[in-house]
Parts: sequence; structure tokens; C-alpha cells
Amino acid sequence: MRTNEGGPDVSRPALTPALTGTELTRWYWTLAELTALARQLGLSTAGGKAALTDRLAAVLDGRPEPRPVRTARRGGRQLAAPVHGDTVIPEGQRCSQVLREHFTREIGPAFHFDAFMRDYVAQGAGRTLAEAVSHWHATRQRAAEPQEVGAQFEFNRFLRDWHARHPDGARTEALAAWRDHRARPKDRRAAGHSTRRPS
Repeated sequence: MRTNEGGPDVSRPALTPALTGTELTRWYWTLAELTALARQLGLSTAGGKAALTDRLAAVLDGRPEPRPVRTARRGGRQLAAPVHGDTVIPEGQRCSQVLREHFTREIGPAFHFDAFMRDYVAQGAGRTLAEAVSHWHATRQRAAEPQEVGAQFEFNRFLRDWHARHPDGARTEALAAWRDHRARPKDRRAAGHSTRRPS
């Protein structure tokens, strides 16, 4: 049984239908683990990790399964080549190969669809591709700064934070620290224990 520093013995439980929803949400689980449990319970595995966790927690606690949040599909016309700087972004435009080729021609081989450009295209109906190129250049300083990693990427966020605290640390040490971190319930990861360097 794993012992937490400064607290009673705590070990990660088995992920089974006997688990409560409250206990489920105390621990880190991979999407594969959550998907396997959902299938065992006959639940839908649709949606992201957060939606799947909410669905499982509700069912394990005997509550009704949450209704899925449906987002309207934004269809509509997609831009086709050739495009130019005066081309207007239509409603529902995706980050397509046509746009990638245009931006690479205008910006150079460093171009890629980062969060700033994906958001701009998604919300840029009525703006021109020349304005999108200007947006790329205007956001390069912010793009170079560390970006917040989404909750669904906890492993990536953990490694980034661990390496910031231990710049000379080896990957094997970081992975050992991650295994220790994920073996603890979320309410016992405070005070930097989760990012300590293995001795």
C-alpha cells in the first residue's frame, strides 16, 4: 500500500463498477482506462475525457447520466484554390490545406496552425486572408511564451512544470515523478509533492 507523506496510507483503487463517482474523480485515469469502464457499464464512450469522467461519475453515484452537450456543426462553403489576400473567410471555414498553402506562401515555411491562428480562422468570418497574415505576425511574441496546457493534457503539463523546476533532470526521473504523482489522489498532491525529484 502506498504511503503519502504527512497522511494516512492511500493507494489508488481498482477502476471497477464498485467505485463511487466521488472516488473516481479523486484520481488520475487515462482515457483508455475510462473508456474500458464505460464499455463495461454499457455507457457511451463519445466525447472527450472530461465528458466521459462526468458520465461515469454520475452513473457510479446512481445519478442520471448527464445529457451530452450538442454543438451545432458549422458547415457551409469552404474556400477553394486559388485564394489571395483579399479572399474573405466564410462562416465555418476550417484550417484547410488550401489555407495552409496560402499562409505558407505568404509567411514562409515557419507557418503552422497554432492556437492563435486556429481561433482566428474559426472566428474570422468576414475578415480577409491578408488580415489573417497580419494576425500571425502580431501574435508571434505571445506565441513564443509558454501557453497554458488544457486539463485533458495533464501529463504534458506535469512534465513541463517538472522540467521547469528541475532543468537538469533526466526524462527517466521526470517519468518516475509522474508515476508517483498520478498514484496520489488529487486532494493529496498539494505542497509540491507531485513535482519532487526522485531521490
